[in-house]
Amino acid sequence: MSITPHVTLNNGLTMPQVGLGTWSLQGAACVRTVRTALSLGIRLFDSATFYDNEAAVGQALRSALAAGEVTRSDLFVVTKLYPNEYHQAARAFERSLARLGLEYVDLVLLHHPGAGDVAAYQVLEQEVARGRIKSLGLSNYYRQELPPFLKQVKLKPVLDQNEIHPFYQEQDVVPFIQEQGLVVQAWYPLGGRGHTGEILGHPVIAGLARKHGKTSAQIVLRWLLQRGITVVPGSADAAHMAQNLDLFSFSLEPEDMSAMAALDCGRKFDWY
Repeated sequence: MSITPHVTLNNGLTMPQVGLGTWSLQGAACVRTVRTALSLGIRLFDSATFYDNEAAVGQALRSALAAGEVTRSDLFVVTKLYPNEYHQAARAFERSLARLGLEYVDLVLLHHPGAGDVAAYQVLEQEVARGRIKSLGLSNYYRQELPPFLKQVKLKPVLDQNEIHPFYQEQDVVPFIQEQGLVVQAWYPLGGRGHTGEILGHPVIAGLARKHGKTSAQIVLRWLLQRGITVVPGSADAAHMAQNLDLFSFSLEPEDMSAMAALDCGRKFDWY
């Protein structure tokens, strides 16, 4: 069982609020990290064809399953199709499933808008009907892309995964997505790719960490959770992963949330 609370998706299924982002993990290091995460109680694992690590993630999960450390129903496995796969979505999903080595995937996302995304999603809807995908979602869809997309598909996406962190907060977009009935999930919740230190060392965040006796990373992740945003921070460090799970023993006060909101400066760190 996951040690983190779950959120209920719009199709009635549930998902852990905190998981492990695996974008930077490769090969044997990825296998070790996923196994460590499992031992700590992490049950949501976020991968993608673009990450080129589905096989390693799957190897770690299957090893834990074979050892009886977890059951398949304990796990929530996420992968994504990249736009260059949309024209052959059925074949791309088949390859992802084979690399993961699982009977089904809990959530498949379209990695970002692109030509043929609706048609690809419609192919994946058929896989939901077959039971090989439990839920479908999107990544990097915003106010402009989301409404027309929703009008063209039968199964409403359960989730939209976007870049969200203290310097890029999407204060108008997050409520808009949530109003559509989708869960919002943050990638790069701590900044990512060379910006983590800048965020975690910010005086406001560091001050809140001292106030609550927590790390700066815990303050940021707790702030996101209190906005109703689920998180998939990436880490290969066992101590950091454990800290990233310890988010439910404290709360930020209204003035803390206001102080965090004031840090928004529209700084997006990736092109998606």
